[in-house]
Amino acid sequence: MSIIKSNTLKNIPFFKNCSDKTIEALSDQAQIIDLEKGSMLFSNKDKAERFYLVTKGWIKLYRETIDGAQSVVDILNANNVFGEVALFQNDTTSFSAEAAERAQVMSFPLCILKKEIENNSNLTMDMMLSMTRHARQQDQEIENRTLKNASQRIGCFLLRLVDQRKTGEIVIKLPYDKTLVAARLGMQPETFSRALNKLKDQIDLHVVGREIRILSLQDLTKYACSACSSEFPCHDIKS
Repeated sequence: MSIIKSNTLKNIPFFKNCSDKTIEALSDQAQIIDLEKGSMLFSNKDKAERFYLVTKGWIKLYRETIDGAQSVVDILNANNVFGEVALFQNDTTSFSAEAAERAQVMSFPLCILKKEIENNSNLTMDMMLSMTRHARQQDQEIENRTLKNASQRIGCFLLRLVDQRKTGEIVIKLPYDKTLVAARLGMQPETFSRALNKLKDQIDLHVVGREIRILSLQDLTKYACSACSSEFPCHDIKS
């Protein structure tokens, strides 16, 4: 018996162009995995047999450098799919995955997805577009680390968490702890703390735990986007 209903998957953007037969097969063979913070799902270059849907919490995707440091590839929340690109990489994972916070994921056999791709050009196109968006995000992050100082990169991150149409005071709650935000932005925690203090000197900003209050979104945008190219404005790609 399926542990999830087929129409649940149909409501996830990644699965919208899958055939009913494939949705049913994925539902029948889905597995739910509960993860404590820091629990590993798989490691870089492991043989990939399944792909995943985040249902609760946050999942960190990363690679390790030669000296053992982590380079964060992405941090995903609910309704995001990952691990599917292994189909284009000789069924091998290209990053490690672990729970950034207590989380839950649903896993599915890659072989079912592979068979669907072979017969469904719409799904293939969706996956190619997703890979293109991810490549664009990586290009933006390379540009940010090259052209922006640490405080501007934090400002850019904050801008992606808010509705750009809002006016007046803005309250933002960081989606995960500051250490992980620092890693996401390619900084050491101590660098993040110094840069956040510098940002407070540039704009009217107050920090209490994971909550950040900003008096003027316009001031934040002006400061953070001063080093943006027209190709990659701060708010263009989600964090």
